[in-house]
Amino acid sequence: MTGRFFRSSKESVVKFLLDNWMLIAVAIGSAVALFLPVLQKRGGGLSAALAVQMINREKAVVIDVCEPAEYAAGHVAGARNIPLGRLEQQLEGAVKNKATPVILVCQVGARAARAASMAQKLGYTNAQALSGGLRAWREAQLPVEKA
Repeated sequence: MTGRFFRSSKESVVKFLLDNWMLIAVAIGSAVALFLPVLQKRGGGLSAALAVQMINREKAVVIDVCEPAEYAAGHVAGARNIPLGRLEQQLEGAVKNKATPVILVCQVGARAARAASMAQKLGYTNAQALSGGLRAWREAQLPVEKA
C-alpha cells in the first residue's frame, strides 16, 4: 500500500506540473524579476547612503569622471572633476595617498564602474563606484552643486 501511495503521488505531481506548466513558468519569471535588481546591485558599487558615510567618517574623496560640461551642469557637492579619459594621468595628482577611500561618480554609474576598475589597477585599494551615479544621488535628495 505504501508503494502504491508514492506511485500515485508521483504521478499526481507530474500531472500537476504538466497541467500547470504556464502557471509555473509565470511564478519562476516573477521570482527572477523580483530578485534581479538585488543580484545586479551586489557588484554595482556603493549606495548613496554608504557613500555619504564614507565621506563623513573616512574622509573619502569624490571624483566625478564626467566630461566638464556634464560636471558643470551638476555634480556631487565637493566632487573634483577628472574626466574618464584623463583619469590615469590625473588621479595621482588629485589623491596622493592610495589608501584614501575614493568614490567615483558619473551620470548613471557605467563610467564610474570603469573608473573604479582603472583606479584599482593604479593601486587605489579603496576605490569604488557610486551605484546609479548622480541620478541615484539626486533620488536620495543629497546635495548637488553646479559650476
